[in-house]
Amino acid sequence: MWFLFLGLIAVALKFFEVGFVAQWSWWVVLIPFALAVAWWAWADASGYTKRKVVERENERRQARIDRQRSQLGLLTSRSNRRKRGR
Repeated sequence: MWFLFLGLIAVALKFFEVGFVAQWSWWVVLIPFALAVAWWAWADASGYTKRKVVERENERRQARIDRQRSQLGLLTSRSNRRKRGR
């Protein structure tokens, strides 16, 4: 995502001929977009994106469980659950 923002800023600076970016070639200005595409391709191919989605879902699920347990007055910490289960 940072590559995309950097690319958008670089394109705007190049288009409006601001500062030293006005002297750069368009190829140099467009490199962050190529890096963003490469990053997204790698993240999808390696499973990184899916792992992050699963982690967020697990955190949300655990937060919901902890919130419901605290509303019921039950113990919510994982360490307490482990001790009780033994």
